[in-house]
Order: sequence, then structure tokens, then C-alpha cells
Amino acid sequence: MRENSKCPASLLKLADSIILINNRYSFTHKNNIMTQDEQKRAVAQAAIQHVPFDCIVGVGTGSTANYFIDELARIKHKIRGAVASSEATAHRLRSHDIEVMDLNGVDELPVYVDGTDEITEYLHMIKGGGGALTREKIVAAVAKKFICIADKSKLVNILGKFPLPVEVIPMARSYVAREITRLGGQPSLRHGFITDNGNMILDVHNMQILNPVELEATINQITGVVTNGLFAKRGADVLLLSSDDGVRTIVV
Repeated sequence: MRENSKCPASLLKLADSIILINNRYSFTHKNNIMTQDEQKRAVAQAAIQHVPFDCIVGVGTGSTANYFIDELARIKHKIRGAVASSEATAHRLRSHDIEVMDLNGVDELPVYVDGTDEITEYLHMIKGGGGALTREKIVAAVAKKFICIADKSKLVNILGKFPLPVEVIPMARSYVAREITRLGGQPSLRHGFITDNGNMILDVHNMQILNPVELEATINQITGVVTNGLFAKRGADVLLLSSDDGVRTIVV
């Protein structure tokens, strides 16, 4: 096997061998066993390859996104800054001396990188386990390309095992819960949690989501709903999925 001269040193440290297939890195880890954290780190490193030079990067929220931020810090001199999808993400970016930019002052966002709670092979997702679904959805809408990074446990055939987060205006909480119950879900209040926007989260259990695009629109039409955690109308463009066998690229 011939070693690719452009492969980052950080990738070489992670894997025993790296095979270049269709201009994408495929990782082989020693003993073919990777912990979940190692898988998250692997996809975070792979995502760096999708960050254009001298651009502003949209950055998601959560444990996998945190690994991406740490990797982004290695190339911070090659980017102009980042747009954060949450206050927690903004704090982590600033801790690496990466400039955090207001989305309202950004004309173009070439790429948005974020994790997911569940994702299908059609790249429809449930997001919002960290409570940042509204800002994540806004940044994703602006971005030209949405790169989802995830470990193999997040890939599912049907969405809904992970509770679907719904951000609601506080005074509408009970009303929205009743309407969601009529749709077949079992909503529960995420106690003690307030979003960065000052709202509440209802986590909807036991919904087998056969038509994510339709359900996303239906829930969003309920008065008092800010948005829900289905990313189906605007799903991911690329999924970087890690497993013991390496990082796989899925494009729909």
C-alpha cells in the first residue's frame, strides 16, 4: 500500500493504516476495535477534509461536534472563523481562540458540520438531544453543505427510538403536548432545561417515524412550537459514519 503524502499526521496517529478510496480516507484501526470516543474522533478528523480554505465554518453542538472543534483548532489559521449553533459551542470555539461570528453578519456559509442522535440511510435525522435544535436548524439552512458526523450506533432504519425533541414557547407547553399526543406521541417535559432561546423542550417518546418530512411539517404547524428535532426537509448532504472498519462516506 502506498502512503498518501497529503494525509494529515493526526490521521496517521489514529489508524494503523489508511487506504485512499475514491479520494476519501478509509481507516483501519489496530485489532479492528474502536471505542465510541475513538469513532467520534475519527469522523471529526475526516470532516476536516471537507472544510474549504479561508472559509467560515458552521459548527454544531454535542459530544461529536466537540471533537470536530478540537480538530478545527489545528487548522484555525486556515479559516476565517466559525458560526456556533449554541452558547456551549461558542464557548468551546473561543477556548481554542477561534473567532465566533454572528450569523447575521455572514453572507456565505460553505459548510456546516454537526453530529446527530439518529440518522437513516436517506440522511434524515433526529437532532436536539443537547437542546440546540433551533439554532442547529437555522445554521443548517444557511449552509451550502451539511456534513453529518456520527458513530455507527446512530445509523437506524426508522427514526423514533431516540425521543424527538420539540422546542416550545413556555406558555404553550401543555397545549402542544396535547396536540402531539393526538399524533400518537408521548411527550414529556425536559425538566430543569431551558434552551438558549429561553424556551422549553418536550421529548416525544414512542413515535415510529415512517414519513419524517411530513411529520416535521405537521409538528411545526402546531401553534407554540418553535421547531422540532426532525431534520428531514433539510437533511444532511454527506454522512461520515465511523465503525471498527473505518470511516464510511454516505451521500444521497
